Order: sequence, then C-alpha cells, then structure tokens
Amino acid sequence: MAQEPWIKRFLPRGLYGRAALILLLPVLSVTLVVTVTFLQRHFDRVTRQMTTSIASELALISARIEAAPDLAAARADAEALARPLGLTVMLPGEALSGIDRDFFDFSGLAVVSELRRLLPAVTGIDLAPRNSVTVSMPSRFGPLEFVFERNRVSASNPHQLLVLMLATSLLTSGIAFIFLRNQLRPIRRLARAAEGFGRGRNLPFRPAGATEVRAAGTAFLDMRARIERQIEQRTLMLSGVSHDLRTPLTRLRLGLTMLDPDEPPEPAEIEAMIRDVDDMGQLLDSFLTFARDASEAEPARPLAIAPFLRSLAEDSQRAGQALQLGALSEGEGSIPDSTEIPLRETLLRRAVVNLINNAVRYGEQAELGATLGPRSLVIWVEDDGPGIPEDRRAEALRPFTRLDPARNQDRGQGVGLGLSIAADAARAHGGQLRFADALRLGGLRAEIVLPR
Repeated sequence: MAQEPWIKRFLPRGLYGRAALILLLPVLSVTLVVTVTFLQRHFDRVTRQMTTSIASELALISARIEAAPDLAAARADAEALARPLGLTVMLPGEALSGIDRDFFDFSGLAVVSELRRLLPAVTGIDLAPRNSVTVSMPSRFGPLEFVFERNRVSASNPHQLLVLMLATSLLTSGIAFIFLRNQLRPIRRLARAAEGFGRGRNLPFRPAGATEVRAAGTAFLDMRARIERQIEQRTLMLSGVSHDLRTPLTRLRLGLTMLDPDEPPEPAEIEAMIRDVDDMGQLLDSFLTFARDASEAEPARPLAIAPFLRSLAEDSQRAGQALQLGALSEGEGSIPDSTEIPLRETLLRRAVVNLINNAVRYGEQAELGATLGPRSLVIWVEDDGPGIPEDRRAEALRPFTRLDPARNQDRGQGVGLGLSIAADAARAHGGQLRFADALRLGGLRAEIVLPR
C-alpha cells in the first residue's frame, strides 16, 4: 500500500478547512509580497534617497561654515542657507555621540547608514523624538548641530499602509468566508441526506446553492426516488407472485386430487391443468420481464425511428392483432427513415409492445404513431376501448394494478405490469409515460415522451 504523502497529514480534512485554506492562502501570499515590496521601496530605497538629499544640504552648510572667517560670519552664512532649506542650525550646539533610535524604527537604520556613509564626520544622530532628527558633527567653531523634521528623510507614517492592507485583507476574507459558508452549507446538507438514506432514513432535503450544487441535489433526489420506487416495486412483485400464483396452484392441486388413479384422466381435465400451467408460466414471464427491465444496462445507440415503428406494427399484424400504423409526423411532413435518435432499443421495444398489447386487449382497434419535435419524441398508441378515468390514471402506472371496472377483461387477464414496464422504460430514457383521451379512436391514448 502506497504511503500517504507527508504534506497531506498537515492539510485539513474537512470541506470548511480546505475551503478556508484555498481562500486564505492566496490572500496571505499577496499580502506578504506587497509587504516585502513596500518595505524594500519605502523603508530602504525612498529613505536612502531622501537621506542623500538632506546629507548634501548638511554638507553644503558645513562647508560654508568652515570657509567663514569668524564665528559671526559662519552663523550668518549658515542661517542664510538653512532657512530656505527648512533646517535649524546651532553653532555651537550640543555635541552628540552615538545613535539614539527606537528598536522598532526600521527606517532609522537606513537613515543612520546613509548619513554615516555620506558624512563621515557625523558624531551623533538622535532619532528618538520620532518627528525630528538631530545630527551633530564637529566644526572649527565648535560642535555643529542640525535639526530637521523626520519626514525629510523617511516616509511619514509608513505603518498606515500596512495596517490598512491588513485590515482590508481581514475584511475581504471575512466577507468571502461568509459567502463561502453559504455555498458549502447545501453540500453538507446533501452529504447528511445521502448518509441518512444509506442508513435507511429519509431526511428532508431541498436543492439549494450554486447551479452545480443544485444539479447534484436534484440528481440525488431523482436517484433516491428511483431507488425507493424500485424497492416498492420489488416488494409488490414478491407479494404479487405469491398472490397471483396461489389461484392456479390451488386449481391444479384440486384437479390432481380429484384424479382417479385407476382410470386415465379426461381430456378436459388435462386441458384445464395445462391452462393452469400456462397461466403460471405467463405470470412468471411477466414477473421476470418486469425485474429484468430495471436491471438491464443496455447502452443507448442511434435508432432509426420510422423503420423501428414500422417493424413493430408489422410484427403485431403478423400476430393477428388489429393494429394500424398511424402518422409518423415531424413538423409539416413525415419522419424520414434516416432520422436517428440515441435510444435503448430493446427496452423501448418492450415498452411499446406492452402498450400495443394493452390496446388490442381492451379495444377492438388500435393505432401506433409518433410525433417528432425539436426537443422530444412522442410515441403514441390509441385504442377504441373504454379508456381509463382521469382520476385513476396515476394509479394505473403502479405495478400489479388492474382497473377491472374500467377495462374489458374478456380478452385475457394480465398481472398489471404492462404499464409499469412502459413507465419504467420511459423513465430510463429520461422521459415519461402519460395518458390522454384518444384523438381519433375515442378510447385511451398512451404516450411515451422521450427527450431528444
């Protein structure tokens, strides 16, 4: 078994943690890059450039003082130069020694380094007042002291940009996390609903969130409904097997007990028992067909609609059924033989055959046709039978349901699976089976609506 990469041991396992990591990591990376760039430009380059400018002014005044004939002339020359430059000169002034700077004053390091490089004679620098800088250097008239504002050598309040950037990052991260939580909440609800369904509990769930999450939620609800329907159908099938087989088995047992062992059975008795065996075979075939439809995973392949329906009508007519092929219409014309749609042919054939069998069983005439539209294909079967009342059409789709008062049972009795098989086949194609009143024959019209 391959060993898990070491980095995965430190990554969050939950969806919230991973989403927060995806959200915060780029923000922190951008903040770090901007901070480093800011420190490099403002705490170093800009500070050194400004310090170079002020160092040139200090060197000029110091040179003029050194060239003055006496102290009074030196003071006058220094004052004349310093006033326009915004400098304060004291001669003689206080003799400073060493560097006085706050430990967190990072720009002060660049100021001190640049002043010492450009003015080697500097003896002391005082940066402690924060809003002013005092520089001391010797002269032939005594200690020379310069005082100027701190913003002459470094950017004013450089920390404000850092604070603003940090606050903005926190604010945007908080807002993004709130929106992200709202998007993740439907995923967690979907996970709880799926886990509960796996444990046999149906938790209430409504699709919400982004389009993709809604699509996943809708797919889950469809899957859950399909599984519940299959479980219900299998339960009904098991109960139907025991119920529908009991009658022919009872008749067959009774017929066998009444046979005289000393005399051969009458032909009528043999014929009755054969009919019972045939009935049981028909029942079992119907049950197996119903079970097989849901389990088969036939892939969809391009199917020519018009030839397919014509072959079904020909097969039905050869079997002696009163079925006519009706209109195969597409827009204003007929469906061309070359028109193909991806369909599961075996499953669809079984569904249409069941509709045809129902139509010819309960009516004198039946008609098969199709209507092809831009978005859907409708395959319909009409009959002239008694039809199904509108309030019982949903019930007719349930397995093992026989609407005896509404349908003619004189032509053979099924097990109530034909319409269920057709409905399952339509659902397997993403469509539906629906009922309406027949447009031409006056009975029932069954339609299989399939999306294109």
